[in-house]
Amino acid sequence: MNNELSAILNHMEKERGVDREILIQAVEEALQSVSHRVGIPGKEIRIGIDRTTCDIKAYVKKEVRPDANPRDADAIALAAARRIKADAEPGDILEVEVVTKNFGRIAAQAAKQAIVQKIRQAERSKVFEEYKDRVGDIVSGSVKQFNRSDILLDISRAEALLPANERVPTEEYQVGDRVRAYVLDVQNNTTGPALIVSRNHPDFVKKLFQLEVSEIADGVVEIMGLAREAGFRTKIAVKSNNEKVDPVGACVGMRGMRVKNIVRELSGEKIDIVRWSEDVATYAANALSPAKLSKIWADERASNLLHVECDADQLSLAIGKRGQNVRLSARLLGWKIDIQKTEEDTTFEEKVARAINNLSALDGISRNQADALVKAGFLSPEGILAAEAADLVDATGLPEEECRAIYEAVATQQPDMDGP
Repeated sequence: MNNELSAILNHMEKERGVDREILIQAVEEALQSVSHRVGIPGKEIRIGIDRTTCDIKAYVKKEVRPDANPRDADAIALAAARRIKADAEPGDILEVEVVTKNFGRIAAQAAKQAIVQKIRQAERSKVFEEYKDRVGDIVSGSVKQFNRSDILLDISRAEALLPANERVPTEEYQVGDRVRAYVLDVQNNTTGPALIVSRNHPDFVKKLFQLEVSEIADGVVEIMGLAREAGFRTKIAVKSNNEKVDPVGACVGMRGMRVKNIVRELSGEKIDIVRWSEDVATYAANALSPAKLSKIWADERASNLLHVECDADQLSLAIGKRGQNVRLSARLLGWKIDIQKTEEDTTFEEKVARAINNLSALDGISRNQADALVKAGFLSPEGILAAEAADLVDATGLPEEECRAIYEAVATQQPDMDGP
């Protein structure tokens, strides 16, 4: 009995959880690959390990020949063959055991390498099987090392890569820091399974709410939309499927503890919880909160464009720092949002500038032409179509050819209006 090999196999099976049969097959393959180096003659060699005693035996395939030369490693004499198999005939192929005197150190080293390699493969397979169905989950690990701007995380028995483009720009890490991240992808590469994780993905915030707010996990409260600028601000729209449950209150939690836990995980990122509504105007008003809006209406001439009016003291609040509030609200709604001050708060100069901007935005009208039209009293496409081309020439001083082109361009873009 090969006690040394048996002890190694028993240890690896118990400590690493690798199947014994897989290890034995790996050792057989390794020993077969070095069989010629230890002096076993023959072209077709098979190494076999007894599953009970772990004894190693080598076999060579030989052809039965009546006049076989004893020095021929691939042939066996008929008389010798019949001592192994009584009914052997010339031309038969027999598997003959050969003595393995020199397996020794080389064989042992090959067996060790095979076992280590097989263990690594088995562990990689286990990791891949464990994480392949966890895309979309949140995992926790510690910072192991930095590769330029990428971060390698140690997650249980696996490693995860947090690429630079999936990091939050406002966050800094040190080796050993605990980090939670969202699993983007699990790849099974030649070097082993690779987990790609993210902290700036919008679904990371969504998953945090699902974990923190039981009503969302139960389906009572539903997340209808989310817009995020990682590290700075997130807007999340929620609705309730139970009229007795306030969706915003459920997400905020008692004394704000639920949302505070999420903000803490996101390193202080601001979170706006918005009540979703089927009515786009109501939804927009909720999204642009805390700004108080005077009027909201959809542009009939342009798809997915909302016009919003608010008092002058609410304008900067509605737009937000560097346009962040209106930008995130637009992404949350899926609409473009145009915010203006109410007419009562708009100066004459601002009205003129707005009229010029509106006209120059039309195809076929340049900025200089729009300026001339507005100064002549033509403040809108409707005003232009209410006149004649000759009136435009007299009022603006523009060449007749330009005025006719302007008139035709406006008429083409205002198909529902009656001409002069």
